Amino acid sequence: CRQLHSYEEEIEKILLDRARSFVVSKFDPVTGGVHCAIGCGPGTSNDRKNLNRDYVVTSTLASQCPPALGRALGFNLLETLCLGQNQRLQEQEQKPISYVSIGDGSTHNSHFLSSLNLAKHAKHRNVKCPIVFGISDNGLSISYKTDGYVTKSLFPKAEKEKTPFSSNVPIYHADGNNMFDIYDKTKQAINYSRKYSSPSMIVYRDITRRFGHAATDRQSAYLSETTIQSMINCDVIASNIVHAVETKNVGTYKEWYEIFEDIGEKTRIAFEKASKEPKITEREEMLKRVSADRVVVPSLPEDILVEGKKKKKQQEEQQKTMGKISKKEKKDVMRKHMTEVLKETLNKYPNTVYLGEDVQHGGYYLVTDGLLSQFPNRIIDVPPDETTLLGISMGFSQLGFCPIVEIPYAKYLDCGVDMFYEIALNHWLTNGQSKTGMVVRLQGFDKGIFGGNFHTHIMLSHVPPGVDLVCFSNGEDYVRGFRNAIMQAQNGRVVMTVDSTNLLNLRHLHGKDRGWLTKYPVLTDSNNTDGGAETENRDMMCFDDVRRYGTSSKYAIVTYGNGVVTALQARRWLGESGRISLDQYDEDSGDMKEIGLDIIDCPYLSSVPQGLRDIIHDYDGVIFADVCKEGPGCNILSSFIPDLQREGLLPKRWEFVGAPRTYNPLGRALTFLGVEDILTAFERVTS
Repeated sequence: CRQLHSYEEEIEKILLDRARSFVVSKFDPVTGGVHCAIGCGPGTSNDRKNLNRDYVVTSTLASQCPPALGRALGFNLLETLCLGQNQRLQEQEQKPISYVSIGDGSTHNSHFLSSLNLAKHAKHRNVKCPIVFGISDNGLSISYKTDGYVTKSLFPKAEKEKTPFSSNVPIYHADGNNMFDIYDKTKQAINYSRKYSSPSMIVYRDITRRFGHAATDRQSAYLSETTIQSMINCDVIASNIVHAVETKNVGTYKEWYEIFEDIGEKTRIAFEKASKEPKITEREEMLKRVSADRVVVPSLPEDILVEGKKKKKQQEEQQKTMGKISKKEKKDVMRKHMTEVLKETLNKYPNTVYLGEDVQHGGYYLVTDGLLSQFPNRIIDVPPDETTLLGISMGFSQLGFCPIVEIPYAKYLDCGVDMFYEIALNHWLTNGQSKTGMVVRLQGFDKGIFGGNFHTHIMLSHVPPGVDLVCFSNGEDYVRGFRNAIMQAQNGRVVMTVDSTNLLNLRHLHGKDRGWLTKYPVLTDSNNTDGGAETENRDMMCFDDVRRYGTSSKYAIVTYGNGVVTALQARRWLGESGRISLDQYDEDSGDMKEIGLDIIDCPYLSSVPQGLRDIIHDYDGVIFADVCKEGPGCNILSSFIPDLQREGLLPKRWEFVGAPRTYNPLGRALTFLGVEDILTAFERVTS
């Protein structure tokens, strides 16, 4: 109906587009030929300022609920923040609502249950949440018979005693075989949600499933031939035509028959045409559409990325300022820089919002400390459920927001991982028409003794295609890298930053040297942080940049995050034991001397960064030191090794070392990558 009336499309085009979806034609406007789906398409999701549009609906019905809930929660925020005057919908009948439909089988799915729970919680807290849940009940979840559970127990009719689960959300029941009742009850539910900005629910009961669930569904295995034939003979269209003619006095049987035959013929023609259209045949097409295009950012100069040249540059700057240190040049811990760059981001991008659990008071690691007072509508707490946290973030993104989503502990991502995958594949599924750009902050990672294995995690198993994964080792790189991450997210990419617990407040590298404090890299006047700048980039760390501690061509340790600190400490031990030289700098010139073992800090982890490709082939041997567990499906750097080997860049002598393949005990650091692990690997690669 929306396509016919709102978009004024011809019925022939609508039928052809639906046929294209069923036969996965390359010309399908919804997915471009990768899946059978409805929604999305031109005129619906391309214009993110247009709230009156459809969103893609696939076979995983329940997973649509969390983002639909996010859109419902986001409507009011759009108006509060005045993000586009066309979105300030004043009249009641124009207020947007979010509608999502599922089957009775999906009422058992956690995506639906957690969404309904948060919708009820929003109403309890008087938070505007205009969403309508539509449930189609045909009594079958493929072969499993639900036996009226939805209408009798889960969501009973109003005249019966309500269950606690359905309290405070009105439930409308419609006869699923009567289109007039369907229209009437659906309109009532929509009007309620629109008027009160609250959730409602409508159950379409007693629907007869006329055909099998899918091509692989063998109905004869669980239904009798008599039952199957009875279901096929249940023609809901014919019964409603009788109702229209005899009760409503709408049309004649002849007129309805002619309409039916006309649509049937147009449908046949549409499927014939669609079935002859080309399918996707090139693998390269599947790779190109995985994510939005990366915004090109020039690499940082060597005096920032190469530690010896960085020290020489700092000495020159100190001489120019006569040794005086300004307030902006004061060194601090990584956590303080993270808070500052979040403040910088929220000031620069008005569509950016920060969502998480317990983030309004500062979060578990104080990263959001003080932000609520400065951005009262944009620091948003949700109850502890990662499925809805990630899902509503997806919905926010579909409305034009750029969410920053805090997962409080790395282990908690496991609880919402399916929704995370939905976010990752959305660009691929919709052929780039629906963008869900965001930054996911995964904290509580690697070396940290709080919570044991059920909080602190040392596995990065969930890195699906379409996600840029980064893990920074110091505050300076975090600031520059986060600026790049948020810019990429604004362009539609999904970026996940992984924060090592041990690094957040780390001050000292060796003894009490304050060696891990860094300056905040303030934005320079000469650089354009929106990309494409012709001047030298000193503000953003692009995905291809790597930091290098040393410039020898002997041996190197490739690592990231807290692995950088561990590797530098291992190098100090090797120097003190006489295995390598520790006389790293020429006191007179400040130039770096060869010490035989370089540390390469590689923050980008989704693929081998170009910066690593450019230098790794120069080494006689290399150690890949991963802070994650050894073994299949746990770590990142082991995937770099075959890629470098195929490209002829991998040195002949190499070793891989990671954390032991076990779990983390509470209050102990036994199971994290340690100095002794790297020393053992060094012995192997140099022997």
